[in-house]
Amino acid sequence: MFSHTLEKGAVSVAPEFKTLRRAYGFDEVALVPGEVTINQDQVDTRWSIRGLTFDIPVMAAAMDGVVDPKFAVALHRFGGLAVMNLEGVQTRYEDPTALLQRIAEEPKASVTALLQQIYSEPIKEHLIARRVKEIKDQGAVCAVSMTPANTKKFAPLSVEAGADIIVVQSTVTTARHRSKSYRGLSFPELVQQMRVPVVVGNTVSYATTLELMETGIEGVLVGVGPGAACTSREVLGVGVPQVTATIDTAAARDAYFKATGRYVPIITDGGMRTGGDLCKAFASGADAVMLGSSFAQTKEAPGLGNHWGMATPNAALPRGTRVKVGVNTTIQKLLFGPTSRTDGTENLIGALKLGMSVCGADTIEEMHSAQMIIAPSIKTEGKIYQMANL
Repeated sequence: MFSHTLEKGAVSVAPEFKTLRRAYGFDEVALVPGEVTINQDQVDTRWSIRGLTFDIPVMAAAMDGVVDPKFAVALHRFGGLAVMNLEGVQTRYEDPTALLQRIAEEPKASVTALLQQIYSEPIKEHLIARRVKEIKDQGAVCAVSMTPANTKKFAPLSVEAGADIIVVQSTVTTARHRSKSYRGLSFPELVQQMRVPVVVGNTVSYATTLELMETGIEGVLVGVGPGAACTSREVLGVGVPQVTATIDTAAARDAYFKATGRYVPIITDGGMRTGGDLCKAFASGADAVMLGSSFAQTKEAPGLGNHWGMATPNAALPRGTRVKVGVNTTIQKLLFGPTSRTDGTENLIGALKLGMSVCGADTIEEMHSAQMIIAPSIKTEGKIYQMANL
């Protein structure tokens, strides 16, 4: 039997079970202007992934309400990169147009059940090749996404059809995974077999990011549960606010680059709505960002103003919901304006360029060095009249 006796007058202090550290999201931090400013038309927003260079550091999320072949081609022409979901309606149905209309019109109370029904249709391999070809025939870079369980089967098919980038994506991704299967997915083997860059996500920590980079992958998606349509944080209680997650993974990228000379870009995925959010993501260390709900609002998106995550139709434990965002902008206005909105939700690239110029950053890499402070009052200080009009 355990017993413990305290000396008379001694103070009993409970032993510490675990320590918690503070983590920060976009609304809790602010950027400090640089000591030198630059004309915004002189800043360079380009980023690269293994020889593929894009004019703007913005990717469209692999969600069925956001990306289809037509949207991928349209975003490519604006200098961005769209990722198409190879496990969605585009590869389950010859023509998903009517189904997308049904999803848009279904009442909120029953839409998840409808999604589960629609996504129970098997994926058809010939549609994988067809969708990739539809993008490549228009001269666009083709990036496709799949879950780890289907990667060994779908990745070779999509590369053979002409895909330029493979994205392996799940709610949480690690380099080490235990399962009952005889032989799981091996990232080193996948990288060796594929002749195109492999991007993996999602992760939020230094150690996991470093281990993933050591497998030879060429890009990392950062973020667990911050997206507007994702409910993983509520369902699982798992996630790290995006500023902290980006800072931690950027530290891993820099450590890996210092040790090996190989630079692996990190892509902050989700949780961003305004130009200010984008500026903070890059100051936190991102090389590019991935947006979902913002693009879902464009007239070019296939979801008719609706947005849902890859895990929303899960048959046993949905980790997402359909979000009605409306159709109220275009890719042109969202990225480059002109806009009359004052809330920062349009002309995102214009905001990024101006933010870089104010912080004295010529390039995205230099934006990583912008000074950041903890400032939870940044959006409310002095804004009493704005708040009153909400």
